[in-house]
Amino acid sequence: MPGFVAIIVILALILLTFAFRSLLVPLKAAVGFLLSVAAALGTTVWVFQYGHLNGPLAIPSAAPATSFLPVLLIGVMFGLAVDYEVFLVSRMREHHENTLDPQQAVVHGVARSGRVVSAAALIMAAVFAGFIFNEDPVIKSIGFALAIGVLIDAFVVRMTLVPAAMALLGRRAWSLPHWLDRALPDVDVEGANLPDRTARKDAERSAVPVG
Repeated sequence: MPGFVAIIVILALILLTFAFRSLLVPLKAAVGFLLSVAAALGTTVWVFQYGHLNGPLAIPSAAPATSFLPVLLIGVMFGLAVDYEVFLVSRMREHHENTLDPQQAVVHGVARSGRVVSAAALIMAAVFAGFIFNEDPVIKSIGFALAIGVLIDAFVVRMTLVPAAMALLGRRAWSLPHWLDRALPDVDVEGANLPDRTARKDAERSAVPVG
């Protein structure tokens, strides 16, 4: 189990470093992902293993959580957390590249992507919550863990902690050591190089003689 979590976190750090060309942004995303998973697992244990909310959730009896629940929760939460992180922070980086104003970049990113992330999280949480009404305690616990995990990750981590951390970090959030900046390939997730490429293609077309 710890090895599986370590592989997930390392992959997230590598991929997000390529995407955002930053060290603090991927580190913040990984910490937020671990917080979401820990909160979801803790809440699930509190409800299903310790027997709280048995009446409202129609849980027959308190019992330990199934062994594969953490693996399933980590796998699903990793995909959703990285998706929400990329969608939200990419808008911040795009605005920061254009204005070099880190504070306005945070405001712009939340304003542009906040409602979309919130709507997507509510849809996924509603889908997972539907499994809570199943009579099987295992299915019920899986649906509860995924639903509460999505809500915590979207509204507590991505929509609250991430903008606060980005505002506190300021320009340091987008810093990268020079040696690592030269070593990393330019992925260009936001398409910042598209205007330059378009201009070069237009110049090449205009240079070609007609006839």
